[in-house]
This record gives sequence, structure tokens and C-alpha cells, in this order.
Amino acid sequence: MFERCVGLAWCTGCGVYSGAMVHVPRDQVLADALAPLPLDEREHLERSEARLVGYLDERLRNEGAAYGC
Repeated sequence: MFERCVGLAWCTGCGVYSGAMVHVPRDQVLADALAPLPLDEREHLERSEARLVGYLDERLRNEGAAYGC
């Protein structure tokens, strides 16, 4: 059995992004990238795909810098 989730893909260089419905096995645990945020900030990001992608992109850049990528 599968669950439906929204999958996002984006290009850091040009800022183009796309979203699609994806199927994820029910037994697969997905990490919630917004979990550590306060509720008001989380809701603010959830209202705009562009803001959400910008936040996730920045987070990935910061994690990459921490690993010397």
C-alpha cells in the first residue's frame, strides 16, 4: 500500500521548481524538514510554495557548507 505525498524538485541556480503527486510506501518514514520550526513560521512557509522551496534550498546549502560540499 502507498500514501500520496507532494514531491518537490528545484534548481538552485535558476530558481525553477516543480511539484508532483508521488506515491510513498506506507512503511517508509519521511523526515519533516519543518518540524523544528515554531508553528507560526511553519504555517507561513506552508502558505507559499516559493517560500517553502527557498527555505528548503537555504537549509540544504547550509548543510552542504557544514560538510564542505
